[in-house]
Amino acid sequence: MRRMLTILLPLALLLTACQRETGPDPLKLTGKMFVFNYRLAYATYLVTLEQTQPLPAGSIVKAEFENPAGGAVLTLERRIFPNLPRVVLESPDITCVKKDQPYKVTVSVIGPDGAQLQSLETQVTSNVDQSILPAKALVVGPGYDRNPEVFKDGKAPEHFETATCPT
Repeated sequence: MRRMLTILLPLALLLTACQRETGPDPLKLTGKMFVFNYRLAYATYLVTLEQTQPLPAGSIVKAEFENPAGGAVLTLERRIFPNLPRVVLESPDITCVKKDQPYKVTVSVIGPDGAQLQSLETQVTSNVDQSILPAKALVVGPGYDRNPEVFKDGKAPEHFETATCPT
């Protein structure tokens, strides 16, 4: 009996060490910003996370981004790959970003069984307004050809119309 306990006790301790009951969060926030794509005339949130602990296969990340234009939050869901150390979350296109206005982002890590493994909230603040973007994309198509709606007769306008908030 004693011999069996000496074998089973270390095995039981090893198995409990594999469970993620407590400890540090599996993902760490490493970056957050707004991306303004001048050529294509759009803006997005960009949030980067780094894996600090292994996650079970089949885990996902769900993100909710505050909509600067108002209305419902913008959502995104990404699968986590255990062999990739970083997770990059880019929101759908957004409008009405205002300078020095903090916007809320919530990220949840969900295990394959549906249990929430981690939740984090942060804010993203831009140092420029969306008005720095052109009103229409400057290029179109896979070859980044000049947009004929902007470049009339192949010539650049004297002044580019800038983006405005529709609300």
